[in-house]
Parts: sequence; C-alpha cells; structure tokens
Amino acid sequence: MTKWIDLISEYLQIVIGILLASIGLKAFLLPNGFLDGGVTGIAILISEKTQLDISYLLVGISIPFLGLAWYTVSRRIVYKSMVSIIGLALFIHFENFVPITEDKLLIAIFGGLFLGAGIGLTIKNGAVLDGAEILGIFANEYYGISIGKVILTFNVILFAITAKLLSVEVAMYSVLTYLVTAKVIDYMIEGFEDYIGLLIVSNEASALEKLLIEEVGTGMTIYQGVKGYGSRGQQEDLQVMQMVINRIDIRKTYKAINKVDKKAFIIEFDVNAIQGGILRKYLSKQGLKSLWSMTTG
Repeated sequence: MTKWIDLISEYLQIVIGILLASIGLKAFLLPNGFLDGGVTGIAILISEKTQLDISYLLVGISIPFLGLAWYTVSRRIVYKSMVSIIGLALFIHFENFVPITEDKLLIAIFGGLFLGAGIGLTIKNGAVLDGAEILGIFANEYYGISIGKVILTFNVILFAITAKLLSVEVAMYSVLTYLVTAKVIDYMIEGFEDYIGLLIVSNEASALEKLLIEEVGTGMTIYQGVKGYGSRGQQEDLQVMQMVINRIDIRKTYKAINKVDKKAFIIEFDVNAIQGGILRKYLSKQGLKSLWSMTTG
C-alpha cells in the first residue's frame, strides 16, 4: 500500500512540475522568442526558424537522448522521463496562456523561475524534462568528462548559434533565463537551506567543543587523530572535529573558533544533502543544555 502511495505522490508531483514548466514556456518564453538551455532551447530555436510546432519538436529531439538514457540510467527513470516529456509536449500544445508581460527582463527571470521549478520538481521525483542532463551522464559514464562541463559546453554552443541565427540580444536574455533556471533547479533538488561542513583540528578541542555548542548550537563528531604534521611541527593524539552548519552561521562559527584558538586548522567544504543528526534550528536553550550535558557527562 505504501509503495502505491509513494508512486502516486511521485507522479502527482511530476504533473505539477510539468504544469510549472509549461507556464514558464507558454506564458513567458515562447510568446517572446526567448530560449532556455538544453533540448528545450533547441526545440524553441528550431520552432522560431521553421514555424514547426514546438510540442512535436520537443518529443522528436528528446528521442536520441532517451536512447542514451537507456544505457546510462535505470529503466524506471527512462519510462518516467518518456511520460514526463510527452506530458510536457501535450501541455504546451493544448495550453493557451495569455502572455503576462512584455518586459524582457521579467520574461527572462520569471520564465526561468517557472521552468526551473518544473524541471527541478520532476528531477526530484525520478524523471527528466530535458535531455541535456542525460547527455552529461552519458559522457561522464563513458568518457570521464564531468557532467557540468558537458552541459555548459552544450549550452555555450546553443547560445552562440542563437546569437548567429536570431540576435545577440535574444541570446543574452536566453543566457539569463538559463542561469535563473539552473539556480532554481538546484533549490528545488537541494532545498533552500545551504549547508556546509567544517573539519577542525585544534589543540583546544575541549574548550572549542563547549563554545560551539553554546554559541552556534550545532552537533558535531569528534575523531581521535593519531599523528599530524603542519606549521606547529609533528603533533600526536589530536582531536579532529567535524560539523555541519547552515551557511548563514558561518561567520558566527569562525568568530567562536577564533575566541578559543586563532591557529586552529579549518577545512570548509560543501554539503549536498544531510539526514538525521542535530541542526541548530531544532535546538531550544534546554536542548543545548541537554546536548552539552551528554558530551560532558
């Protein structure tokens, strides 16, 4: 029963994603000749030059990319992506949204926002609306080229062709649309809260642990290091602290560390996803006291 509920939830969210993407296209981008990146951008460009129906182009151009997906991702993703792309094509074909604005900047920003929200929600539920990501996965799988570089190269070529065939201005606004779309996709997949990790090596680990719990309110993991080499020479029996914080707390965290040990060695790294553990937003003052009592008790 739970499996069916999860499946229905996934497809419901994919439908919402398709609706959002189609609003971005029909209410903003298409009436004004703006492009996005990837397969969607290719379909819009060809439609602008040939007057062919973009819904047919979207499905036709996606077929080779779905073929690549057959050899690079799971069959389930391929099937769901086929349904999603056909669904988007149908929405675009039958929807008749009235253009909301003629302001080019608003068109680029809000078109990218709706399109990115739709693509991001679809990806989050195991499907794709654009084949450029599949091309990136394929190139990474067989040639070791990073997915980001493949997608960037793909879109640089697309926007260069756009500047040549349409206009430099359209290409520039299309780049803005693509940037907004990409950022919104990240937000939809990873969430709006931006977390980073810190790895800290300090001779004042005990005092630093207490202060970070009191002032930042975050959980942490402490490793026992055997030996280390650095500006202080060789050190033994080190304590290494690892923690995850919201990026908004980074300045406060560094200030707390400097209060105790200005020479602490710190490595900062991006965190794509977290699950479980203790985050600051869940800790009341009583929770902080309990956390500290657990670490000292």
